[in-house]
Amino acid sequence: MGAERLPMRRIREVLRLKYEGGLSHRAIAVASGVGLGTVSEYVGRARRAGLSWPLPADLDDTLLEAQLFPAPPIGRERVMPELAELHQELKGVGVTLQLLWEEYRGVHGEAGYGYSQFCELYRRWAGKLRPSMRQLHRVGEKLFVDFSGKKPHVVDRRTGELIEVELFVGALGASCYTYAEATASQKLHEWIGAHERMLEYFGGSTAIWVPDQLRSAIVQPCRYEPGVNRSYQEMAEHYGAVVIPARPGKARDKAKVETMVLVAQRWILARLRKRIFFDLSTQRSKSCSSSSTPAGCRSSGRAGGSCGSGSTSRRSSRCLRRGTSLVSGPSAR
Repeated sequence: MGAERLPMRRIREVLRLKYEGGLSHRAIAVASGVGLGTVSEYVGRARRAGLSWPLPADLDDTLLEAQLFPAPPIGRERVMPELAELHQELKGVGVTLQLLWEEYRGVHGEAGYGYSQFCELYRRWAGKLRPSMRQLHRVGEKLFVDFSGKKPHVVDRRTGELIEVELFVGALGASCYTYAEATASQKLHEWIGAHERMLEYFGGSTAIWVPDQLRSAIVQPCRYEPGVNRSYQEMAEHYGAVVIPARPGKARDKAKVETMVLVAQRWILARLRKRIFFDLSTQRSKSCSSSSTPAGCRSSGRAGGSCGSGSTSRRSSRCLRRGTSLVSGPSAR
């Protein structure tokens, strides 16, 4: 914030002491009660404005102020670079922002931005880009499964200790028809059991299962060729399905179940937050009743809660049972 400007009367006095009295800047500062730098600034402004002493008689305070403190010139409009074109050009071999800036300045000259501002404009624009591919889901093709990050809990009857349990969620790709249940842990036998009950509820299996790369499903995490757990692989083969896990750190690969996990947290965990459960079976039964909400969540019967979209979910369930792309194992009946 700049220093407060002196009144014109005091500025006139500073100029008088300088040009009529012939005093030094330091002596003027002492006599006027202002800073030495302030005296130097006003004298310099008068010199640049071409003023001489005595000042013209018709030069009132308004005109003097206008000459000492002229309005700053209006800056020239800079030519905005075509950022989308720059983004495409940078995909070329050996193309850099330095090269593109030189070409840009060669066309627009001084009307163009400097290199640092040119790079900053591009980085801000590119930072807003989050390209994602639209996924189309066919009925009976994919089943997305995951555990919720927010966990329910049960209470130990003897000690009163809160024991965290897991919330397993599975969602069909085409309809978002969803199954949810509480499990004791993420261990393999719980993982397999939750799948069996889920497929029993759905009435069959889809052609592809898309889990996260958790230890119960994947023994060797990899972006390209993950190693599927043998038991989980054999279960998938039993149901005529193939396991294609989501890539590590790519939640969009299983966006369907990520969304339905959030729905389960809001419609099941949030509604049961003040209830106390001593075992999983009681918690599961209460989850069923809590999932029957106006938002389209429907009871999944014995094992957990299911969230769908009304008639669309029921049609999808019927399609699963009779669809040719679905192979059901004996334990799913």
